[in-house]
Amino acid sequence: MTGGEVAGILVAVFWAILVSFLAVVLVRLAQTLRATTRLVAEVTEQAVPLLADASATVRSAQTQLDRVDAIATDVQEVTSNASALSTTVASTFGGPLVKVAAFGYGVRQAMGRRGPAAAPDGPAQPADRRRVVVGRTLPSARRRNKKG
Repeated sequence: MTGGEVAGILVAVFWAILVSFLAVVLVRLAQTLRATTRLVAEVTEQAVPLLADASATVRSAQTQLDRVDAIATDVQEVTSNASALSTTVASTFGGPLVKVAAFGYGVRQAMGRRGPAAAPDGPAQPADRRRVVVGRTLPSARRRNKKG
């Protein structure tokens, strides 16, 4: 065997190993591509119903938002009507009620400033003046009543 023959055999063995290695790589790549194809098919089968459900949910949410918008519009209208009503009531009853309250205050003041009452049998007696405070009894009035 000459040097050229040995080199030819070495090159042939190298090519055989390289071809075997490439064959193994190609077989593994084919298996990976088949697994990827199956995975994509399964994901597609599951994604289509999920997308349909998501679309239905979005439509339902849009319907609910439309309802909420209608309710908000109605509430705004009711609020403006209530504001107009309160303004009308205040302008209608406010003035007369202030006048009645002022008249009542004037009557109370006039009643409190009455002079001493003249007794038929003797000299004028000072009026028993009592102060009225709403929701409160004055201690001096209690003591005077107890002592008699």
